[in-house]
Amino acid sequence: MDIQLNGLVIICGNYGSGKTEVAVNLAAYRKQMGDTVQIADLDLVNPYFRTREARKQLAELGVEVILPAEMYIHADLPILSRSVSGMIRNSAGLSILDVGGDDAGATVLSSLANSFQGKTPRMLQVVNPFRPQTETLAGVLKIKSAIERASRLSINGFVGNANLIDETTPEIVFEGYELLTRVSDETQIPLEFITIPEELRDTVSADKFDVPILFIQRQLIPPWKLTGRPRTFLPIFSETG
Repeated sequence: MDIQLNGLVIICGNYGSGKTEVAVNLAAYRKQMGDTVQIADLDLVNPYFRTREARKQLAELGVEVILPAEMYIHADLPILSRSVSGMIRNSAGLSILDVGGDDAGATVLSSLANSFQGKTPRMLQVVNPFRPQTETLAGVLKIKSAIERASRLSINGFVGNANLIDETTPEIVFEGYELLTRVSDETQIPLEFITIPEELRDTVSADKFDVPILFIQRQLIPPWKLTGRPRTFLPIFSETG
C-alpha cells in the first residue's frame, strides 16, 4: 500500500498532535516519490513547530514552500501570504496546507472560503492518542467537530500519529493504531495512514497494519535540543505496510 494522496490536502489537528511534523514529512516523502509538491504554512497562532522551520530541508528536496515575506518569516503575527489563494485555486500534484492547532488555528480556512469554491480538498485530522484531549474516541470526535465548525469544512480522513517523542515504542504505535481503527469504524471516515518514527523502522512489523505507513524523521526540534548538526531527510525516506 502507498499513501494515495494528491491534489489539495489540508493537515489539521489539536495542539501537540504532531500535525506539522506529519505535513513536512508527507511533503518530503511524496517529493522523493517523484510528485510535484507544494506546502503552505498556515499556522498563524503558534510561533513554534511551524512548517517554516523546515523550509531549508524541503527546498533542498525541491518542495515549493509558501511562506510570508522574508521580513516577516519569524514574526509572531497573523500574516497570510497571498500566494496561498493562488495555490488553492491552481493546485497541482500534491498541495499541502499545514493549518494551526485546534479550532483557533483552523479559523484561517474560513477566511479562504472563496478560494475553496469548486474544490474538494482532503482534510486530514492528525491524532496522537497519547495527548490529553485525544486519548479517547469521544475526545477525538470533540476536536473534529470544533475544527469543522471553525473551518466550515469537513474532515474526511484521519492520520494516526501515536508517539511519546523519544520514548515511543512499538507497543505505543500499535495501541494508537487500535484507537484510530475504532475512530474510523465509528465515523466511517478512512484512516489514511499512520506514522512510525524512523528509528523504529526495523523493530515494528509492517504486516500488523492494514494502512500505509509514513516513517517520520523529526525535523521540528525545540531550540534547546539543537546540537548544531544540520537536519535533513534520508534519501530512502519511507515505505508502506
